[in-house]
Amino acid sequence: MELRHLQHFVAVAEDQHFTRAAERLMVSQSGLSASIRALERELQTPLFVRTTRRVTLTPAGRALLCEAERILAQVRSAHEAVAAVQGVLRGMLALGSEQCIAGVHVAGLLATFRREHPDVEICLRQAGSGALAEEVAAGRLDLAFAVRTAQEDTDQLRVVPLTSEPMTVLCHPSHRLAVAGAAVTPEDLGGEVFVDFHPDWGPRRATDAVFAAAGVRRTVSLEVNDVHSLLDLVDEDLGIAVVPRHFRHKRPSLTALPVKGTGETVYETVALLPPAQATSPAARALMALLETEGA
Repeated sequence: MELRHLQHFVAVAEDQHFTRAAERLMVSQSGLSASIRALERELQTPLFVRTTRRVTLTPAGRALLCEAERILAQVRSAHEAVAAVQGVLRGMLALGSEQCIAGVHVAGLLATFRREHPDVEICLRQAGSGALAEEVAAGRLDLAFAVRTAQEDTDQLRVVPLTSEPMTVLCHPSHRLAVAGAAVTPEDLGGEVFVDFHPDWGPRRATDAVFAAAGVRRTVSLEVNDVHSLLDLVDEDLGIAVVPRHFRHKRPSLTALPVKGTGETVYETVALLPPAQATSPAARALMALLETEGA
């Protein structure tokens, strides 16, 4: 099995099309098809279901994709490690992050990283914590800044705690909770209309965990995928939001109330990395920079 066969296979799986994959790889379509056929002969099973419009993975193809991505990521890390020993950090830093993550100023961190390591190409993907954990474990991301939910160290994922904070209720100043001006419990919020994020986002998972632990059922009537939309809806008194404490600084016009009985570590920011031996030099350099800036 040759690395180029795996590279060709992953490209076709991503594009779901031989012609587009061939153009992206800058190879002939006939050569790409021959490479895939050679891989299928070696594995003695079809990897794609081919139609005139697109190609899709077979069950065997789906099983191979995870391993192929991990192998290619390890090969890339090996090349980068050799370059790092020679004193130059090269290659790519594939970073994932939730939006408005606590304790990490992602844009500033990447700007400093680029000044210190100009030969490293930076790729950034924003997604929910669940998806980011899967991407790091599969080798598609070098590291990610996420919110701890159920993530624990595994054979493919390392969880490094960064910072933690409690949850806060945000509401319109005329809302009954703001008028009362007191700390609230999940039980106090049982009948409220909630604004919240998509279920894969870390703050939503943290809030769901708070209410589940209290045995309080809630319904999210207004679901969004960005912080500014959430704040706009609360600002129009269309609902309340239970969010990490640092969100209160993004819209000072809203009333912020502490949530009682949830402890101080409900919302925990973490770095998600591969196991130490599989962590790329670029990821190690970014984590070292983060520790320096936080010192």
